[in-house]
Amino acid sequence: MEILKFRLNGKTAFFKNPEVNTYLYFSYGNIHKVAILGILGAILGLKGYNQQGSKENYPEFYEKLKDIKIAIVPLNSRGMFDKKIQSFNNSVGYASGEEGGNLIVKEEWLENVDWEIYILIDKNKVVQELKDRLLNRQFKYNIYLGKNDHPANILEVELLQGKEIKDITSEIDSLFIKGEAESYTENSGLRKRRSEIIKFLYDERLPYALHEQSNQYQMKNFIFTNYKQKINGDNFVKINDKLIQLF
Repeated sequence: MEILKFRLNGKTAFFKNPEVNTYLYFSYGNIHKVAILGILGAILGLKGYNQQGSKENYPEFYEKLKDIKIAIVPLNSRGMFDKKIQSFNNSVGYASGEEGGNLIVKEEWLENVDWEIYILIDKNKVVQELKDRLLNRQFKYNIYLGKNDHPANILEVELLQGKEIKDITSEIDSLFIKGEAESYTENSGLRKRRSEIIKFLYDERLPYALHEQSNQYQMKNFIFTNYKQKINGDNFVKINDKLIQLF
């Protein structure tokens, strides 16, 4: 199978968690599928949330890209990116009912973010156009990591060949859906030889789709770990030296 890979990074990122919106706005700990589809939509010049018509179920970028398969490989050593709280003023006047119309906004930003993104290339015309635009670096709009305070870089675009893998035990290099692989317990001798390797496990409920009526996020638990896993789900692919899950 043909798979397009590129590296996506930036100095900071903010993927707003809509469940918390009081005085502090939290970010998901990783980029998620809906955010990536938004970036791909900007590359193609598709319309976003603000241009969605009242009779349309989804914004254009999601309607045209929701069926593509992607994989996300965080390029960090501990499973998590560093976070920092940023404070700034919103003084447009209508932002706050407080005296002076000045709202102090606090956001949780991810720092020095870096991912490899994989896209399954099929015969769909939109996917083919996406492949051409990425390979030739012909982006319709600028791209950002969550909002326009966080410009993004796309590097190292290349086409690769992958092979679907089933029923193996291995480390998984990408985020994968919880329940589609199970932790595998190594024997004591092997554990001892690998005792110097720092083990980590990241587990977070992340958006993976939009609800048709509300456009609210639909969520699933995703895992990122260097513990070995016994694979029992679908869409695991071996590509070069990495094992990834497309979802």
